[in-house]
Amino acid sequence: MADDFGALPPDGGRIIEEPISDALAKRYLAYALSTITSRALPDVRDGLKPVHRRILYVMRRMGLGSSDPLRKSAKVVGDVMGGFHPHGDQAIYDAMVRLAQDFSVRYPLVDGQGNFGNIDGDNPAAMRYTESRLTRAAELLLEGIDENAVDFRETYDGQDEEPVVLPGGFPNLLANGASGIAVGMATSIPPHNAAELIDACLHLIAKPDAAVEELIRLVPGPDLPTGGQIVEGADGIREAYTTGRGGFRVRARWEVEELARGQWRILVTEIPYQVQKAKLIAALADLVESKKAPLVADVRDESAETIRILIEPRSRTVEPQLLMESLFKLSELESRVPLNMNVLDGAGAPRLMGLKDVLVAFLAHQRAVLQRRTAFRLDKIAARLEILTGLLIVYLNLDEVIRIIRNQDEPKPVLVKRFKLTDTQAEAILNTRLRALRKLEEMELRKEEEALKAEQAGLLSLLASEAAQWSKLASDLKERRKLFGPETSYGRRRTALGEAPSETGPIAVEAFVAKEPVTVVLSQKGWLRALKGRLEDLDGVKFKDDDAPAFVVRCDTTDKLLAFASDGRAFTFEAHKLPGGRGAGEPIRLMIELGEEHEIIALFAFEEGDKRLVASSDGFGFIAPAADMLAQKRGGKQVLNLSDGARAIAAAQARGDLVASVGENRKILIFPLAELPEMSRGKGVKLQTFVEGGLADVAVFAASEGLSWVDSAARVRAVPEWENLRGKRAAAGRPAPKGFSRSGRFDDTLGG
Repeated sequence: MADDFGALPPDGGRIIEEPISDALAKRYLAYALSTITSRALPDVRDGLKPVHRRILYVMRRMGLGSSDPLRKSAKVVGDVMGGFHPHGDQAIYDAMVRLAQDFSVRYPLVDGQGNFGNIDGDNPAAMRYTESRLTRAAELLLEGIDENAVDFRETYDGQDEEPVVLPGGFPNLLANGASGIAVGMATSIPPHNAAELIDACLHLIAKPDAAVEELIRLVPGPDLPTGGQIVEGADGIREAYTTGRGGFRVRARWEVEELARGQWRILVTEIPYQVQKAKLIAALADLVESKKAPLVADVRDESAETIRILIEPRSRTVEPQLLMESLFKLSELESRVPLNMNVLDGAGAPRLMGLKDVLVAFLAHQRAVLQRRTAFRLDKIAARLEILTGLLIVYLNLDEVIRIIRNQDEPKPVLVKRFKLTDTQAEAILNTRLRALRKLEEMELRKEEEALKAEQAGLLSLLASEAAQWSKLASDLKERRKLFGPETSYGRRRTALGEAPSETGPIAVEAFVAKEPVTVVLSQKGWLRALKGRLEDLDGVKFKDDDAPAFVVRCDTTDKLLAFASDGRAFTFEAHKLPGGRGAGEPIRLMIELGEEHEIIALFAFEEGDKRLVASSDGFGFIAPAADMLAQKRGGKQVLNLSDGARAIAAAQARGDLVASVGENRKILIFPLAELPEMSRGKGVKLQTFVEGGLADVAVFAASEGLSWVDSAARVRAVPEWENLRGKRAAAGRPAPKGFSRSGRFDDTLGG
């Protein structure tokens, strides 16, 4: 063969010498551009990717309108794949299914009959078992496609034509949203309310320079098919719509169901967008089983056509709001819906757009569609007027026309020459039926001619005026808005707009713990436990041999407790984590790192805004906010710095306006509380001066109530003539009056 046709090159002509880096770069760039423009990103004008656009166009060609009989989905998929979309049938069917799922898109474009999947994440039935047709919303997107409203291009095999973009009767990009991952970029657009979008478009027509803030008042946030509640802050929403990139926090919608005997349960009626209900239920059940959600006793799914998820609390004393806050943090009952408006602009180039950019691009496309449809209609009118002019000639010269047709073998050229007709007019005359040759028909033709000329004049005026075009477009949008109006179940907003949660930090302990009263007891030998209820009398409480209560704190399981040690450190305990009342409890030294040479000198429940007067044995002290005493580690938090040989002796509650200090020498000094500094940590200032011994105790009291002390029987006893004990801070003080505590302390009770 080589002898007959000449010698072939050794490589057969199929080898191209090119650096591998250049070859890879060219081919990867081609692949990337193909992915971006032909698969992953939607067009800003109609909001569709090529596969969706082809599905809708093919269904229209098949005559599957919203009022037409349904056809097998397999037939639709086959026609799309065979003539327009040369990819796998399953990929086409998956795209078609999404357009039919009312929990995936806000306004379904495909009306499906059969199993098209569900919100649980179950797969749809095979395409041979389902049927489909277009919805009214899809027909709006296709309206005018036969009127030269958009450009067409050849299909992949060159045997047919497909639309480059659909006319797009409403802002489908934002109304139904889109998602996709291309090469180096991605898009994620949540669905919005079409009526609100049209209102924003009308506002832009009336006020083209409107700011994004004005549009946000009309489009306050996404309107998701599955409802829920948006709790994103106003600043976050404004930033997302301005830049085209951001996100929205969406929570499930819930309510409290009251039951008999004071019982209640949570009913979840709507879940966040794109959260599969079955996986959500499984995740909630796992939280309950693993005790990561200790407030929840059970989760049940009683959903049928509507969402109905029941959450049973472990205790009726739990606050429902706190229970749900904990679940929002732990599960997909709260999720974040991203916004990343990477789309193809009118020129087919990928671009990140904000809310206003998208709406302006949509309006520009609608104006172009209006102009093209108007020009198409004008061409149709001109062609009809040409024919009408020829038909009217027939009635003016009826006998002559009949004679020519009867006597001539080729009457068409004779008619053209005799009456100066166009070829189109002559053809129309020859195609006229005899029954149409009556006087009434002539009158009808003249009426039609007058009406067409009036319409022609109006359309020419429309094309000549930009203002008229915007006015016509606004009128059309108002008419289309009726389908999506908020007064209809189809257009009513589904996603509520709530306030952003003020609590952005860690969940409070109340969200995980049932609030119940407890009595925390620390014994003299350091055994700590929490007894149920508020016990006023500890006579029935058992202790180890030679042990007795040292501190008793009555609080709730949701409280935190602060223990202040003689080394100046503060330790934090959570009441619900303390050992129960069975037995003697647990040694406190196993819970915290406290040396044997030190002891707990104060134990009290933490309260927001509480302040404590901490003091050392050498007479120094200051006011410490209780919030600054909270410790996160077992090693505690150093609050009071001590001199060599000194120890912490008090952490008295600082409520009042006067400070009373008493030394081991039983001398008392009273001075204003305002003279003490407020610090988080330090040594403090001198409270009282001693020649021998040190500070025994301190107390803070109000001058209006007077100074008192508590004896061992918990009786409050007044200190007589306490005004005589006033002096300057750091003075030596005066001897305690008769009847004052023999221990030299202001509180002889068990503590706390």
